Amino acid sequence: MEMNFLAILVAAISALFIGFIWYNPKVFGNAWMAAAGITEDEIKSGNMVKTLVLALLFAFLLAFILPTLVIHQMGAIGLVGGDPSTALPSYEAFMADYGNAFRTFKHGALHGLIAGLFIALPIIGTNALFERKSIKYILINSGYWIVTLTVMGAIICGWK
Repeated sequence: MEMNFLAILVAAISALFIGFIWYNPKVFGNAWMAAAGITEDEIKSGNMVKTLVLALLFAFLLAFILPTLVIHQMGAIGLVGGDPSTALPSYEAFMADYGNAFRTFKHGALHGLIAGLFIALPIIGTNALFERKSIKYILINSGYWIVTLTVMGAIICGWK
């Protein structure tokens, strides 16, 4: 099984598209700015190109590691040391039988949702608590990552 770099790239780009919608003033943008304690002028004064390029880079890094969480077969690859060409014949037999098991958009979405709830939410929540941010701030930001990881997981797992 090889990495699907096109699926990884599309998943990374999807994070930006979801962010454009999620943080739009007509959705959660105004509530997020209030909860974060920033103004629209402060946002506009930033270097948006730099922000978007770095956001895409970070989304790509996340999408690059996400197959290990959303594709079960990545565990089998890990068991043979990462190089299937050196594996015993039993690896080939296993992959012939189970190489596409649970490789659906729905199953990837489930694992992405789990990652959002059990990884993103605790990280964002902990940081926000120490930064003295509100529960609204935690819910808006972690909600974005829960939705985004769900979509990214679906893309990466289901796109064969």
